[in-house]
Amino acid sequence: MIRYNLVCEAAHGFECWFPSSDSYETQVGRGLVTCPTCGTVAVSKAVMAPMVARTDRPSVPAPSPQLPAEAPVRMISEPERKVREAIKALHAHVTATSEHVGERFAEEARKIHYGEAEGRSIHGRASLDEARALVEEGIDVAPLPPLPVDRN
Repeated sequence: MIRYNLVCEAAHGFECWFPSSDSYETQVGRGLVTCPTCGTVAVSKAVMAPMVARTDRPSVPAPSPQLPAEAPVRMISEPERKVREAIKALHAHVTATSEHVGERFAEEARKIHYGEAEGRSIHGRASLDEARALVEEGIDVAPLPPLPVDRN
């Protein structure tokens, strides 16, 4: 396993473990590595001090990655703030007025649609393929936009 200190385009520092350097390159190339703070896939390796074992004194952990003194910053506009609040309100409404069925969403939606289960509003998780299949069957479903990350 290899631990890399990473930094995103917004200068958020974080670390990730990978089975190999090739695995890191593959995952970053496919957009699978995201900043846990802002969600961007624009990440790269931060400057790291190598871990070298010393025999003349107890080991000392490597220092944290140094971030640039000036990092790019983006101000959230008022229209974007309103959209974020609307998404949060939508999630709150769905959560309060429907039953959470978790990973069983597609199965439960079919049961309701075909009259095998009580009609009610539900929410949960479905893969993209499951959601497409539900739509192709004429089952009325809609994805929820992801909740915005609170950052300021």
